[in-house]
Amino acid sequence: MISRRLAALSGGNSAIRAMFEEGRRLAALYGRENVYDFSLGNPNFPAPDAVAEQMTKILREEDSLYVHGYMPNAGYPEVRRAVAEDLTRRCGVEYGENSVVMTVGAAGGLNCALQTLLDPGDEVLVFAPYFLEYGNYVENFGGVLRQIPPNPPTFQPSAGALAAAITEKTKALILNNPNNPTGVVYTEESLRAVAAVLEAAEEDFGHPIYILSDEPYRDLVYDGKVLPSLPAIYRNTLTVFSWSKSLSLPGERIGYLAIPKRAEDAEAIFTAAAISNRILGFVNAPSLQQLAVARCLSEKTNLSGYDENRKALYRGLTGLGFSCVYPEGAF
Repeated sequence: MISRRLAALSGGNSAIRAMFEEGRRLAALYGRENVYDFSLGNPNFPAPDAVAEQMTKILREEDSLYVHGYMPNAGYPEVRRAVAEDLTRRCGVEYGENSVVMTVGAAGGLNCALQTLLDPGDEVLVFAPYFLEYGNYVENFGGVLRQIPPNPPTFQPSAGALAAAITEKTKALILNNPNNPTGVVYTEESLRAVAAVLEAAEEDFGHPIYILSDEPYRDLVYDGKVLPSLPAIYRNTLTVFSWSKSLSLPGERIGYLAIPKRAEDAEAIFTAAAISNRILGFVNAPSLQQLAVARCLSEKTNLSGYDENRKALYRGLTGLGFSCVYPEGAF
């Protein structure tokens, strides 16, 4: 007999996952090219050629025992250094080799972070609408997810609503920027207002409140928009990233959790997250993928194609009379 919790989850399996399975069934009947699947975040465009080239080069030229063997739970040191240098340049705050834990995608990174931070009963806040798996991730470690109501028509995070939701039990806030599902890019002004609320709450309650910045769509931003550096705005920002969208590699399950040096308890968080990587059963992120993405940090997917899809879908919906926010990022 399976656990009551997993029995309940199995009975209420994701509607999005059900749509995906139905899409596969229809594709087998009518041809993949005749089925438009808007369920899972599977990329529409292949990975850049450089990804396959670097994987092939690694397999041909590097020591096979090194490529396919275990490494430190946090990942290959040289990979973590490369990612840290890229983050330092991107974010304007300092990261080092021991600031980065290579993870099994962004989902693995979020679970490592939540296991590291949460004690049973701790609360995690999230602005609605949000990626529904957050609730399961938080519940995995005895936490309680608290939803902050949506803020239409802009869907920018509301500092006032955040302030009303924070309690002494608040341990973290998950921010997904660009947002899935709205496609909204949170502005620097909005993020600074959020940071001010959290800093005041930290002072009131006497403990850190961390932002878990979930950024799998970070490189999918349109119209010249620039994604604000949240780690530069709020010191206790832990960034979770995945190459699933940036390099069209969702099935390869490769990402990271990054803790800036200036975050409170940064060293302890890094050590605990690396242990979490192991005891959650991941042990380490996939070895070949770690080495490959470290060589492709400047590569990006076909953004122009996604931009074309975005505009076509928006024109189609508004042309039918629907009202919706114009997406500035994501799929």
